[in-house]
Amino acid sequence: MDINGLLSEARAIWGDDKMTLEQILIAEGVTIGDLHRLARDRSEGQTLSANELKKELGNVIFSTIRWCDDLGYSPEECIELAKQAQQKYRQTRA
Repeated sequence: MDINGLLSEARAIWGDDKMTLEQILIAEGVTIGDLHRLARDRSEGQTLSANELKKELGNVIFSTIRWCDDLGYSPEECIELAKQAQQKYRQTRA
């Protein structure tokens, strides 16, 4: 599995239609909301389904690859910038 392969699979599922930033943020809000729901359920003592949590985390990853491309950005470049930012943040907190 690689980033370009995942992007190709996403395009096979969703086609070549591009989402706007506003559409992406609304869709991302739904996915993040699902993660919040799982956390709330767990905090209330409900059994957390590992497969449900894995699916929602996968949705964040898989969708974000497509959304980077929708906005005209290279998913690889976006990931590299995030890695650099996290490394810099971690170094300042160590």
